[in-house]
Amino acid sequence: MLKFGIMSTAKIAREHVVPAIQQAEGACLEGIASRNAGRARKMAEHFNAPQSFGSYEEMLASPDIDAVYIPLPTSQHVEWAHKAITAGKHVLVEKPLALKASEISKLIRARDKAGVVVSEAFMVTYHPQWLKVRELLKKGTIGTLRRIESSFTYFNMDAGNMRNQVELGGGALPDIGVYPTVCARFATGMEPQSVSASVEFDPNFKTDRYASVQLEFEGVDMSFYISTQMANRQTMVFHGDKGFIELSAPFNSNLYEGDEVRVHNAKHNDTRTYRFTGLNQYRLEIEAFSRAVAGRKQPVFTLEESVLNQKVIDAIYKSGKSGKRVKV
Repeated sequence: MLKFGIMSTAKIAREHVVPAIQQAEGACLEGIASRNAGRARKMAEHFNAPQSFGSYEEMLASPDIDAVYIPLPTSQHVEWAHKAITAGKHVLVEKPLALKASEISKLIRARDKAGVVVSEAFMVTYHPQWLKVRELLKKGTIGTLRRIESSFTYFNMDAGNMRNQVELGGGALPDIGVYPTVCARFATGMEPQSVSASVEFDPNFKTDRYASVQLEFEGVDMSFYISTQMANRQTMVFHGDKGFIELSAPFNSNLYEGDEVRVHNAKHNDTRTYRFTGLNQYRLEIEAFSRAVAGRKQPVFTLEESVLNQKVIDAIYKSGKSGKRVKV
């Protein structure tokens, strides 16, 4: 059993990842750490974790912890991932791993030296709906892929929320812009070559609140928009010359219509629907991570892939600032 320690009492840990660890095969919850010992103890008691720690350093020094999950504010991810790696812990760190692609190189060096598994927590890449999309595209089910379209939006004007705080790494692109990019790359196996983007910033929060993005892959165009100040919406469509594929809940599994992959033919008079019910993509992520740590042949989202995805986000910011198309 891979013994997990949770580095902070963050909402995503409480609501998604800790329950997933407790449901997963091959993993268990060993401890909760917080800078506030009382909060750590309260959360540990709530989830029946054997231990609580009054500091992150204390958790990293514990021989009882095999792996840590890091859901700290984005601006702290690289720092604490590096400390965890050098402490000899396997590391699952919440996305986005970094705010610039260049920051990840030191984690790769530390990982290689320590011989541990380190992965950015893109739970979507473990969901069978995305494995199905990748399979359908590879088989040529919709013919030649020409266009990808996506959206990811929600409404959040809470000044106290880290997503609206620049110093904590807030903004729409770090929080949700990473999803259309990673899913397109994962499903197609292709890398974007250039980007043209418009990025809008909130005048009070100073974080990016809206972005409209055009990505150019080899032979494939992608268009998507994201926002932290629009009504909730999630879409992803892959359009070819013989049909198109659409997902009902591409990013937040089971949030909207349930998890479905719908394949429409060219005339739109025939639709095949693949349904994935009763699945928890966070549990699938934890189980895959645990198998990888155990040395089984299990792919996980690598730091090298994190670099490639962050390069796209970096290029989007650069294009938004310059108003020009830039290379990824």
